[in-house]
Amino acid sequence: MSKIKLTKNELKRQKDSLKRFERYLPTLQLKKQQLQMVIRQVERNRQDKIKEQDKFSKELEKWIDVFGENAELEKLIQVKEILTEMGNIAGVDIPVFNGITFEEPPYNLFDKPLWIDKGIIALKSAAALDAEIKILEEQSALLGEELRITTQRVNLFEKVKIPETRENIRIIRIYLGDQQTAAVVRGKIAKNNIVRVR
Repeated sequence: MSKIKLTKNELKRQKDSLKRFERYLPTLQLKKQQLQMVIRQVERNRQDKIKEQDKFSKELEKWIDVFGENAELEKLIQVKEILTEMGNIAGVDIPVFNGITFEEPPYNLFDKPLWIDKGIIALKSAAALDAEIKILEEQSALLGEELRITTQRVNLFEKVKIPETRENIRIIRIYLGDQQTAAVVRGKIAKNNIVRVR
């Protein structure tokens, strides 16, 4: 605990600080709860997308050998851009998945196998799921970091600042009360001495 002045001005300053801390703490606690709720929701969404990806992979297993026959399939579909926009949750800017665009060079249908169109659609879907899962992981990481910082602030206010300020107020009040009592006693002694002198 830092050294405090034992004055009325310091008492007022400490009381003002306590009011400010007690007014700010509920806002931090609300932000912490909101972040926890959103993190759980993002994690559920991520798990759902992973399940969807696993299901999609199992459906594609029968096609994998066929896709392997044509190494040019990957050249026919390349990610051009992952479209995101910035969202704001509890004061945290996070990326939100908006879609994905691909570069699709033209190809001759007569040179390619019949299943090429289905293969391109499947690869696009797989790439979109991968991109969406990565964005959800990024959201979770950003929100987790903000939750960590907010939790530290809540703990700072609850466990350090508010108790410390209350203790400072108590110490200053005791000191000022003792000073006031001492002043009254000195006044009575001085009055008694004046009465005796007369």
